Amino acid sequence: MDPADVLDHSLPWTEADYLALGETAQRIELLDGGLLIGPSPSVRHQAIVGGLAAALEPGCAAANRILLPVINLWLNATRILNPDVVVTAELDLAADCVPAGAVLLVCEITAPHTAVIDRVLKPHLYAEAGIEWYLLVEQEPLTVHLRQRQGSHYVERSVARAGGVLELTGPVKATIRPEELLA
Repeated sequence: MDPADVLDHSLPWTEADYLALGETAQRIELLDGGLLIGPSPSVRHQAIVGGLAAALEPGCAAANRILLPVINLWLNATRILNPDVVVTAELDLAADCVPAGAVLLVCEITAPHTAVIDRVLKPHLYAEAGIEWYLLVEQEPLTVHLRQRQGSHYVERSVARAGGVLELTGPVKATIRPEELLA
């Protein structure tokens, strides 16, 4: 779809409209009939995604879990978000989206243009969708926050800054050292 088509599209956007966009150069998410559109992630952001995936993958393999970077996460018919990393218990390779009910851990990495969304909006939406664990990586200063769902919100369970260690015991086992996310 051409960018002009996005601007000319009448509201509300539906799940079908959103999925018809296909793959795009921008990160586009569906939120209650509107679109959240952001630029492609920076090199630093993607390096952190790679470091996070490397830290989580052994635990995923041991627990028979699947790690996926940047996927369509279906929260409901009006909300499809693109988290940086998810850990899921099951995968339907024919599906357009991973349903929230299959996601055990969702991870976001802040960027200057997404920090408020990643710190406030997305945790609210993920908790509301029933995702148990939320891992937030702050880029400056490099800090990892592990939060667990408690009702309709998340409670911080652990924090690690450069020089520290975050030990994840569930839903997969992992040791995350913030400075190694960029190694």
